[in-house]
Amino acid sequence: MKQLQAMVSQRNAAALDQIAFWDTGAPAYRWNEITISTALKNNLPVNFASRALALVHVAIYDGTVTAWAAKNTYRRARPSEVDRSLTPALPNPQSPSYPSEHAVAAGAASTMLAYLFPNDARLFADKAEEAIRSRLLAGVQYPSDISAGLELGRAVAAHVIERAKADGSDARWTGSVPTEPGKWTGTNPILPQAATWKTWVLSSGSELRPGPPPAYDSPQLAAEMNELRNFQRTPKTNADAFFWEYASGGLRNYWFWNDQLERKMMEYRLDANPPRAARAYALWSIAFYDAGVACWDAKYAYWQIRPFQLDPNWRTLFPTPNHPSYPAAHGCFSSAAAAATGYLFPRNAQALNALADEAAESRIWAGIHYRSDVTVGLALGRAVAQRVVDVARRDGSR
Repeated sequence: MKQLQAMVSQRNAAALDQIAFWDTGAPAYRWNEITISTALKNNLPVNFASRALALVHVAIYDGTVTAWAAKNTYRRARPSEVDRSLTPALPNPQSPSYPSEHAVAAGAASTMLAYLFPNDARLFADKAEEAIRSRLLAGVQYPSDISAGLELGRAVAAHVIERAKADGSDARWTGSVPTEPGKWTGTNPILPQAATWKTWVLSSGSELRPGPPPAYDSPQLAAEMNELRNFQRTPKTNADAFFWEYASGGLRNYWFWNDQLERKMMEYRLDANPPRAARAYALWSIAFYDAGVACWDAKYAYWQIRPFQLDPNWRTLFPTPNHPSYPAAHGCFSSAAAAATGYLFPRNAQALNALADEAAESRIWAGIHYRSDVTVGLALGRAVAQRVVDVARRDGSR
C-alpha cells in the first residue's frame, strides 16, 4: 500500500493523460488498435493480418478468463476500499482487484506482438509498461495485482506462441500454377500456402470447401461473363467499388470490419465488461481468420480463371488481385465478419449483413468477379462464422 500511495502522489497532468488513454475501452481495446496499426504499417496481406489479430485476441481472452477465475477465488478488495484516504483517479472497476485484467492484456498482447513483429518488440514492451503503470497511478490496483496479471498474460501468450509456430504460416509454396485450359494463369499467386494454415474452429480449411465453380466453357460461366459485360457502370457504382477496394478492402479489409465490431462494443458498453469484450474480439478474429483459410483453400483447389483472362478484351475498373477468382475473398471475409458481429449484436445483424453483401457485390461492379464467385464467397464466410457461433453458444458465457 505504501508503494501505491507513493505512486499516486506523483500524479500530474501527463499521468492523468496516460490513465485516461489506457482506461479507454476494455483492456483489449488499445492492444487491438496497436495490432491493427502495426499490421497496416507493415503492409500485411489480409491473411497474415487476420492471423495476427486471432493470435493476439485468443491470448488476451484466455488470459482474461483465467484472471477472472482467480479474481473470484481471492476476492481481493480494491486499494481505496481498504484505505479510504487513497483517492483513485478512476471509478473502481466492478471486479476484485487481483490479478489486474489490464496487466493480463498487456502481458499477453505485448508478448504476442513481439513474436509477430520482433523488430518492434521494444515498442510493445514500452507500451505494456505504460499500460500497467497507468493502473498504479490511477490507484485502482496494487503492485502485486499488476505483477501477477503481467506474469499470467505472458504465460498464456507463450502457449499461444507454441501453437502459432506450428500453424504452417511459415511454409513455402512448392506447387505450380496449372497449365490446362480454363484455369487461372499468372506468376506469383498471392499466398497459395495460406490454404493449408491451421484453423481454430474448422478442422481444416477444406472442411467447408464448396463444390467446383462453373467450367470455363460452360453456358453458366458464359452467362455470368455476359452479366459483367451488360452491367452499366455509373459514377455511384464506380465510387462504391473503389471504396471497397482501396478504402475498406484489399489490405484494409480487416481494419474496416474490425472497426465495425469496435463501434458496436462501444455503443453497447461492452467495453465495461472485460471478459465479454475479450470474448467478442476473439470470436470475431477467429471467424475472420478461419474464413480466410477456407476461402484460400477453395481458390487454390479450383484455380478458377478470372474474367479478364476468360475474355482478353474485358476491361476491369481497377487491377484484378493476383489470385484465382472463386470464391470472392471480399465475400468470404466480409460475410464472416458481419455474421460474427451480428451474433454478438443481433439488433445490428441485418445492417451488417447488408454491408457484407455490398462489399461482395462491388466486385461485380468492378468486373473482377463472376456472380458465382460472389454468391459462394458470401455463403462460405457465413458458414464459417456459423461454426464459430456454434462453439460460442457452448462456451458457458450465458
